[in-house]
Amino acid sequence: MLSTNEALTAAEAVDVPSAMATLSVYRVLLRHPPLAQALTGLLQVLFFRGKLDARLRELIIMRIGWATASEYEWTQHWNVSMRLGLDPDDVVAVRDWESSDRFGDAERAVLQATDETLRDGAISDATWRACEQHVGGHEELLELVAAIGNWRLFSSLLRSLEIPLEEGVKPWPPDGQGP
Repeated sequence: MLSTNEALTAAEAVDVPSAMATLSVYRVLLRHPPLAQALTGLLQVLFFRGKLDARLRELIIMRIGWATASEYEWTQHWNVSMRLGLDPDDVVAVRDWESSDRFGDAERAVLQATDETLRDGAISDATWRACEQHVGGHEELLELVAAIGNWRLFSSLLRSLEIPLEEGVKPWPPDGQGP
């Protein structure tokens, strides 16, 4: 992992925002600045210029974090979800979403799409039709697939590279329970 100063210097050279450069994941990714830059571009589209509903996106990410046992992903996106105003009980419910009554048709469709992609590598025809009906148009559906793929990629990076949480950050909020 780069030092914070090394990461900030590397980030500046490839236009990675300084707020991202100080995160543990970027302190590792910035050892390969063009890769960090490319990943940042997709993140910025999905976060700041995306059409997919932010609540749906975060539920997808939290489900991936849980299903793949990605402590870093779950912990970071718990904080993102809380800043976006998601109900903490909804976020925790992604752990066993199929048994939960907290989700409507759109949430159930994207969570099913997430699980199918993690398990089978693709979204089934039936789930795709549910997403078409409840999630949105072409841009939202493309972002749905991209979001699942992106945060699955990040889970693999985080776990394979053993990216640690930032100093002082407690894992698996809100209750410390991991998969």
